Amino acid sequence: MFSWAFLGPVVVVKQIMNATEYLNIIADQLHPYMVSVSLAGNGMFQQDNAPCHKAKIVLEWFQEHDPEFQLMSWPLSSPNLNKIEHIWDVMGQQLRVQRPPIHNISDLRDRCLNIWYNMYPAIYQGLVTSMPRWVEAVLRAKSGPIRY
Repeated sequence: MFSWAFLGPVVVVKQIMNATEYLNIIADQLHPYMVSVSLAGNGMFQQDNAPCHKAKIVLEWFQEHDPEFQLMSWPLSSPNLNKIEHIWDVMGQQLRVQRPPIHNISDLRDRCLNIWYNMYPAIYQGLVTSMPRWVEAVLRAKSGPIRY
């Protein structure tokens, strides 16, 4: 997760994500992060329509915590708004040029964490700043594809 101000914690998931695991991450990691970056309670959290994100227990948790921050409504088919995908792309580009090559999953995890915690703020700040334009473009396209 990230905001304009700073990158949030990274959670390494070692199994297929289900609703219970996702809810634990939200409660343990997201909640303290969102409270710290949106002191006025005006923060907005964005997640896509992955099944674990739309589970009843997860949505109920967000309703209970609505006064602290809000969950952004997500159009049914609108990957254009998922800015974390842009972060993964930046990370992938940096991983591909690193030497020596990655030898195992532990090495991959360590390098990903290093890239994440050393990312230039201009990258994630630009993504957050661009959100109003992206939302407007998706609405104009009626949730269809838009040009980058």
